Amino acid sequence: MLGKGLGRAFSGESAERLLDEAPDVLQLAVFATSTAAFQALADEGARFSVLVGHSLGEIGALVAGGALDVAEGAEILCHRIIALREHDSSGGGLLALGCATERAQQILDLLPTSGAVIAVDNGPEQTVVSGPADALRRTSAIADAVGLSATVLRAPHPFHSPLLNAAAQDLGRRLTGYGRRGLSVPVFSPILGRYYRDSDDLGQLLAAHLITPVRFGAAVERLHRSGVGVWVEVGAGRALTSRVRATHRAASVHTPLLADVDTLRETGRFLAPAATGPRTAPTAPTIEGTHAVPASPIAEGPHAATTAEAPRTVPTAEGAYAASADNPGRVAGAGGRPAAAQPREAIAARVRDLYATTLEYPEEVFEDHAELEADLGVDSVKRVELMSRLGLLFELGPRPEDLRVSDYRTFGQVVDFVVDSLARADAA
Repeated sequence: MLGKGLGRAFSGESAERLLDEAPDVLQLAVFATSTAAFQALADEGARFSVLVGHSLGEIGALVAGGALDVAEGAEILCHRIIALREHDSSGGGLLALGCATERAQQILDLLPTSGAVIAVDNGPEQTVVSGPADALRRTSAIADAVGLSATVLRAPHPFHSPLLNAAAQDLGRRLTGYGRRGLSVPVFSPILGRYYRDSDDLGQLLAAHLITPVRFGAAVERLHRSGVGVWVEVGAGRALTSRVRATHRAASVHTPLLADVDTLRETGRFLAPAATGPRTAPTAPTIEGTHAVPASPIAEGPHAATTAEAPRTVPTAEGAYAASADNPGRVAGAGGRPAAAQPREAIAARVRDLYATTLEYPEEVFEDHAELEADLGVDSVKRVELMSRLGLLFELGPRPEDLRVSDYRTFGQVVDFVVDSLARADAA
């Protein structure tokens, strides 16, 4: 489709040089690396409860989750590259600011007609702005004047900006009717702010990614509240994991492609449900997104940023995906405590998140006493489906033959079922 191959990307070329001379190849190489790394972890027995993509990385996450096969993911990526190549002549780019989105928006409000917008929320310490080159220069000058770091990102396009409307429309046409399989592992989207659903039109959603902001910081907070305590960066660095550790120091993280920290084999075996014996989660920063730039504490789709004090240019390409793991069976959670021993409130938060996302209800309605059918109108067919999803999310194994969904009328009873099932699995 592109008239190019991946051979060059695996022949000693640096990411920085590929970004300058063959950015299309670099994007494919990032996707290929993450996809292969995820498969290597799975081959070692690693099991994940949720996958998180960062910008372009959501394509890799959907492949890892089973919604797309590798060829389909690569084809979608090629369509994306072609649409951007043909429809973006803006000359725009990306700028990382060392502050939360609220402060960044205050700066942009001083430039109301500049065309600069918030593209990525990476947490309280970093926001990425997208827009025309002149707007980014003016934004950087204001940031410098008020004592904030501003880092130019070497991105080939102004991602997550209205400047890419034409490219997004063309990509939507290119991806019309793209089918999908059922997910074997849930995939959470920081762009959609929810889990992907079986009814989603993947082509249209992936096209809309080009002009929709990434709320990675909010996604980390949501997954943290739902009990995720182990994060694995399935990419060539520690860019996204560093963002996780910036807000959650106790998080257990893995960077299996940084040989001086973890290896794929060690990480895969650590995350295997059958692992036995006392274990303490590694503490090296990690998670994964687009691709990570060396020593870069954050990565985003088509770019990775650093938090250097003075503005400077940093190499970056576009994103793999972030995989987070919290195996509720035998995998250690934060602090090395078996996830099965996590408190009922943490388990309830994860169940509530699943039910709210699947049913599209606000989380507040899922109180322990809430009757699923009488109060919330959840019929027996949907309740069976939800119980099946719980089995996958918490890796409960085959459903007991004597399980009757009618025995679990309230939300609290469903939570107790998960708590009891995890306790039995841990005892076994």
